Amino acid sequence: MGGEAAARIWVVDRVEGRVALLVADDDGARIDVPLARLPGGVGEGAVLRVPQSGGQPAWRRARVDEELRRVRLDEAEGALKRLRHRDPGGDISL
Repeated sequence: MGGEAAARIWVVDRVEGRVALLVADDDGARIDVPLARLPGGVGEGAVLRVPQSGGQPAWRRARVDEELRRVRLDEAEGALKRLRHRDPGGDISL
């Protein structure tokens, strides 16, 4: 019941061997987590919804949030398009 409400969002920054480096969405905290404790097939860029248990992340109950990942990719692509639109191109004059 309260498990989902207490879920924290983590993003897989990179995978090194059998360990994933995760970054917390809310405060930028970083943590290394063995891939064996995460959902199967998790890779770089995956967005995880991780319930808390006793104030700690319950990694084995983590769920991949593909919809949130897609929303974020769309937002990033939109931001890049806006930046490209503002760029006049050409050489820089100093």
